[in-house]
Amino acid sequence: MLKKIMFLSVCCVGNAAWSQGIWVDNQHEKASQNITQWANKLDNWFGEPNPDDPASATLRVMVDTHWHQHDGVKVKPRVRGNVRLPTLKEKVSVVFGDETLDNEILDSSRDAHHWVYRDAKKFNQKQSRDENSSLALRWGNLNRHWGVQTDADVGVRSGSDVYLRLKAKKDVYQNQDLTTQVSQIYRYGVKSKHFARSSIEIQKQQSPNVLIANHTHADYVHHKGEKGWSWGNSTYRQHHFSGSRRLNYGIQASGAIGGSKHQFNSYGIFASWRQPVWRNWLFAQTEVQYANNRDEKRKHYPSGMLRLEAIF
Repeated sequence: MLKKIMFLSVCCVGNAAWSQGIWVDNQHEKASQNITQWANKLDNWFGEPNPDDPASATLRVMVDTHWHQHDGVKVKPRVRGNVRLPTLKEKVSVVFGDETLDNEILDSSRDAHHWVYRDAKKFNQKQSRDENSSLALRWGNLNRHWGVQTDADVGVRSGSDVYLRLKAKKDVYQNQDLTTQVSQIYRYGVKSKHFARSSIEIQKQQSPNVLIANHTHADYVHHKGEKGWSWGNSTYRQHHFSGSRRLNYGIQASGAIGGSKHQFNSYGIFASWRQPVWRNWLFAQTEVQYANNRDEKRKHYPSGMLRLEAIF
């Protein structure tokens, strides 16, 4: 009798989990359909749509949870979307959400970025609203002369910060297993002022699923009292596994270029792991760092991030 009860209980739990999974998939499918319908309506507003070339849209919804030995736990929701509108022209799309995601490389830990928070709030609602309220028109592949890929964004952030963003990148060297790419980003906002980034990345393909790379960048920022140049460098190894899983690990360093801050501010190690969880459209990404920060008078300490990301 006890075995029958246990068997029925397991069946009920399994059936409930299966039913819940179907409900989640249905909700995801409905959301994806709504996003596509909205894209088609927007495309129709600009002109006569082509049934053979309908509008399309992608949406990333993320929740980043940072843990920091000195600053505790912070939560940061992030959204980024792209809507392709064929009636405008093949090169034009609408982008919205947190534009800083476009400046980040694959993992923020490779970006030699330090998670330092100035307020005690675990969740800053105003900051989150401002960062996710960007809307812009993007002209892609404006000029492919000499193998240079260029994009231009004209948009508004936080309701009144009108901005222009330009990006160019080029593979300056490429053979069977070695690639060198340079890129340049410049952004100017009425309120957010200047941001510029120059970077170079060299990748060596060691096997079909493993590569080693070095990434170096120099940034210029002029915003809210912060003004000056900085640099960052990371050397890392990246593994790709079946099932959209990825592992990165390496070393990073960063500092200021001129000014009163430390020219060699930080160095340390990092690792990250990304994989789908439960569904092939839901991802979990963990990042850990062990680095110092001389500007903040902090010796080497651990920090980490967990990102949950849904892709529509």
